[in-house]
Amino acid sequence: MARALALATMCLLAAGLSSTAAQGLIGAPPANAPAASLPTDGTPAAPVQPGSPTAVVKPFYEHVGLELDPAERSHFADPAKSVLDKSDALRKSGQGECLDPNMALDNAAYDRAEIDKSLKTIEAVKGDEAKVIVAFIVAGNPHRLEWKFRKVDGDWKITDLLSVTGEWALSQYQCE
Repeated sequence: MARALALATMCLLAAGLSSTAAQGLIGAPPANAPAASLPTDGTPAAPVQPGSPTAVVKPFYEHVGLELDPAERSHFADPAKSVLDKSDALRKSGQGECLDPNMALDNAAYDRAEIDKSLKTIEAVKGDEAKVIVAFIVAGNPHRLEWKFRKVDGDWKITDLLSVTGEWALSQYQCE
């Protein structure tokens, strides 16, 4: 657990997030720390701006398995798009599945009420690149994912999805 927390902290700090915001996703801040910028009652920290990286991520938590739907491929760019396309080709060939059906949920058991209650996001944008860190709890176990983005023709496209908790990355799958 300590290793996962250390990795999550490094990812958040690398994304340019303040330690106060990072603690909002990792755990309670020390008693003398200023209040975290993320609320703990499940309400969003700020309205999600249309077209923002967070707005692109949101539907993947509203519809389980959406990331594997070929109709959603326009939200992805390489290397993630290539892996998803290869997975589609493998599935169509009848040779089986390459990717888990609920990657956005870190392959955890799906409990919509529990996820909705605990889901928190933080977005960091730097030029034409962005990250959205997503944290939630399922069956008492914390999960943290990092969605990486690149601006392509004025739109935010997902280039990778990494599980800080499960230590996997979409870009590392070999679907052949």
